[in-house]
Amino acid sequence: MTEILHHSARRFRQSGVTLIESLIVTTITAVTAGIAVPSFEQAHERRHLEGTAEQLRNDLQFARGLAVARNETLRVSFVESLGSTCYVIHAGSTTSCECAADGSAVCTGDPEVLRVVRLAENSPVSIRSSSRSVAFDAVKGTISPTATVQMQARSGSAIHQVINVMGRVRTCSPAPALPGFKPC
Repeated sequence: MTEILHHSARRFRQSGVTLIESLIVTTITAVTAGIAVPSFEQAHERRHLEGTAEQLRNDLQFARGLAVARNETLRVSFVESLGSTCYVIHAGSTTSCECAADGSAVCTGDPEVLRVVRLAENSPVSIRSSSRSVAFDAVKGTISPTATVQMQARSGSAIHQVINVMGRVRTCSPAPALPGFKPC
């Protein structure tokens, strides 16, 4: 009976966590976090890529609709300089607008700047266009020239916005295509 009481008392005195148990829990937590962090970064980069692609798509449709509504030719100019990329929606000639380092538009002449989108050098996404500038014709509602605008993440994932002669935008992803996007 004394032995049972002694054993019972010892069992109640040992409350808490041993050093080894703490180290095991800490190790498992560190391994799990090490596995999860890269996938969070990839998910963040992909959302940024998708958001940039959707914003460009909306801006192209905005420029087309505004050109028709204002009965004025509007341009979207794409610029790459010193690692940053941007586009400017404006009225005026092909080479009238550039993007400044602070994200503003620097234009020659007197064009009306309607929108500027700049992706800094350290942005996880860059933009590259097959055409320096595209013009939305107000009378016909068409675009000249047609273009493919590529948004690419640092990881190499990409989404393309293909603008046809009617100014419509088709979204696709080059091989290997991102899930949820049609292959280009």
